[in-house]
Amino acid sequence: MLFELVPEPWRPVLGELENEINEIGNKLQSRADQGERILPDKKNVFRALEIPPEAIRVVLVGQDPYPNISDAIGLAFSVSPRNSGLPGSLMNIQKEILTDIGSTTTADGDLSRWSAQGVLLLNRVLTVSAGNSGAHADLGWQKITQHIVKHTANQEAIGVLWGNTARELAPLFKDDLLIEGVHPSPLSAHRGFLGSKPFSRVNEILRSKGLTEITW
Repeated sequence: MLFELVPEPWRPVLGELENEINEIGNKLQSRADQGERILPDKKNVFRALEIPPEAIRVVLVGQDPYPNISDAIGLAFSVSPRNSGLPGSLMNIQKEILTDIGSTTTADGDLSRWSAQGVLLLNRVLTVSAGNSGAHADLGWQKITQHIVKHTANQEAIGVLWGNTARELAPLFKDDLLIEGVHPSPLSAHRGFLGSKPFSRVNEILRSKGLTEITW
């Protein structure tokens, strides 16, 4: 059952959705039985939730996993460490960090360093079919991830919502804890993502609350 893969600290939060999560698991298994390659690997579907709920300070919401085996690792926008060949969205994120902050600790594409500081890297849809972005938008993941985001927003986490699917969650956040913007994909980043300074804005909010800034 898919719910069994939910990290222990999150099970009380998601317990009321156990049946829905297991139903998604059944649909995924059915697709896999028909030969579909599901990404990320099963053990990484809930990887974003390895941060305990009470440790989350920022929620960064993406769309769905990268649709290729080497990039889909269970953390929104992140990839395994590498020297070159970053996805376009991640390259634009790096570019904006350098413009906004002046330096970054994640030039290798590994954003798990953010997770370690309390940044939840959550996609609206937690799985995808290899080679087919958006293929699992109809499985019901949105209800699950909205529940996750609502819980963190109620704890006064800062919401960073990029792109239309992420911005659907904007009403869950207080206005002064919300940063909305264009998706960083190569198709849209030039329409307002680049130059939006989301990283310094997050740190400014954290400072105003007396909290430690994120080292981006």
